[in-house]
Amino acid sequence: MGQETEGRALERFRHYLLLLARVHVGEQLRAKFDPSDMVQQTLLEAHRKQAQFRGHSDAELAAWLRQLLSCTIADALRAFGRVKRDIAQERSLEAALENSSARLEAWLAADQSSPTQRAVRQEQLLHMAEALAQLPEDQRHAVELKHLQGYSVSAIAQQLGRSETAVGGLLRRGVTKLRELLRTYE
Repeated sequence: MGQETEGRALERFRHYLLLLARVHVGEQLRAKFDPSDMVQQTLLEAHRKQAQFRGHSDAELAAWLRQLLSCTIADALRAFGRVKRDIAQERSLEAALENSSARLEAWLAADQSSPTQRAVRQEQLLHMAEALAQLPEDQRHAVELKHLQGYSVSAIAQQLGRSETAVGGLLRRGVTKLRELLRTYE
């Protein structure tokens, strides 16, 4: 695969990785770490290490990129805290990223298991991440907290400093807009 084609293949995953990074870089750490910087670093690392990728499918590429993102986040946290490498914490972070990706997949489709269905679901994941990136910030944040992190409406309200009614409105408008955006990919 040529460098230009390789770059475009990796670039398709930018919104997906950004979504995962936003979910896993907590509010307190966002002042120190910009999730988009972490994604850029991850994509640069992926480009640099492309020869090490042994998979063939988009799902395998997504898994490899999640692993690289996990290492990038762990490295940033380690540098921030100036603490020693903690393999258990890195595995925990990798598992959390995998869990968020699984939640996103579950939100999209229930029981699709054929290779064709898995390929379609992977494409839907990328479209979902792109559509989420187009939502207004407050709607996107509420939808991510609810559907990717499993927060209750009251917990979201507390985190966002809004009433539960306001959060319900954000979620309703966000999901409605998300559905509209996803229809454009059909």
